[in-house]
Amino acid sequence: MNTADLGLPVDVPSTALFTDHYELTMLQAALRAGTADRRSVFEVFTRRLPEGRRYGVVAGTGRVLDAVENFRFDPAVLGFLRERSVVDEATLEWLAQYRFSGDVWGYPEGEVYFPGSPILRVEGSFAECVLLETVILSILNHDSAIAAAASRMSSAAGDRPLIEMGARRTHELAAVAASRAAYVGGFATTSDLAAGFRYGIPTVGTSAHAFTLLHDSERDAFRAQVDSLGEGTTLLVDTYDVTEAVRTAVEIAGPKLGAVRIDSGDLLLVAHRVRQQLDDLGAKDTKIVVTSDLDEYAIASLAAAPVDAYGVGTQLVTGSGHPTCSMVYKLVARAESADPKAPLTAVAKKSAGGKTSIGGRKWAARRLDAGGVAEAEVVGTGAVPAELADRQLLVELIKGGEVVAREPLDTVRERHIAARDGLPLSATQLSRGEAVIPTEYL
Repeated sequence: MNTADLGLPVDVPSTALFTDHYELTMLQAALRAGTADRRSVFEVFTRRLPEGRRYGVVAGTGRVLDAVENFRFDPAVLGFLRERSVVDEATLEWLAQYRFSGDVWGYPEGEVYFPGSPILRVEGSFAECVLLETVILSILNHDSAIAAAASRMSSAAGDRPLIEMGARRTHELAAVAASRAAYVGGFATTSDLAAGFRYGIPTVGTSAHAFTLLHDSERDAFRAQVDSLGEGTTLLVDTYDVTEAVRTAVEIAGPKLGAVRIDSGDLLLVAHRVRQQLDDLGAKDTKIVVTSDLDEYAIASLAAAPVDAYGVGTQLVTGSGHPTCSMVYKLVARAESADPKAPLTAVAKKSAGGKTSIGGRKWAARRLDAGGVAEAEVVGTGAVPAELADRQLLVELIKGGEVVAREPLDTVRERHIAARDGLPLSATQLSRGEAVIPTEYL
């Protein structure tokens, strides 16, 4: 969901400078050479998954659509480019009229992907497509990395909800994007109000240690919070002595206390002790929330603990060790001339060093076994085999420059859960391994 879905106004700036200098110098040279109008096909893919990951998660597609729509060279942007002599006047005049008029196909947001999966395909003139490279990669690399980490954490957490709370651990704008990606990957709520405002993600939060330290005693702090927020609030119980804090919390809020939060110590041991204490005090329905620099491995280690929810910050917004997906945006086909009817020719980089790619406009499908479980990612450039015709993955996102596939964020989130459930069981193992299914090329 975006602000338009919520009926809220938002000042959306141009995204045209979210690009690299060389995109514009290539444009200028192509305009002079007469090749800028050649019909071209670019694809986004990754050659490999981050080490130890079994699948990737497509996230950020909705933000890409917004970025393409707002890729405009307004007077201020053109003035900057002119002042810096980035390109010549003829190119500036071309940029002043820029509107993407091509087509974009891609894996639907929330879908899983594998090495070689053509998760986005951008078609149009070389000039209009090449300018979008940096902004598209910036969004997809960041959001897909966060969503993949979130998916692993969500799988490790099982039915226990996850709270995204990493805003203070990253750039303020990246935090909003990370919250959105985390929601796609399975998180239930966020602490970031900007993410709640922009995308409609449920927000939560009560108090920090500073609130307890502000008051003359922990009892006074708990009393103030309960008086303000009600007995269903969550009290932070590890500022001083956890056992005493739990006792005080139940005395003040009563057995209907919503939850206690533990943010330090041996979480497995402390959670068991707190659960026993709460039960003994009659607060059997009071939940336990744990935080403290969690990642998917720490969450998995707490599977047997009496924990009801997890709050995750640093490890989530940094991709749990993999802050990018190493996606690339490559020209895979181009016309032989500027004639709109000119045939496309497959092109690809062929140099050594592990950076070769496969030319040609591609389709992708996922082959299932007899039990309906994914067994291979099939990528091809020719005709789609009949048995895979109804398993194709790419959908139309932009047609003739117009967005045709916006959807609610909850739909994306549900799609990811279904896609992950359709993979072999080993996909959710935290042990290191290769992609859970192979990529086959036809």
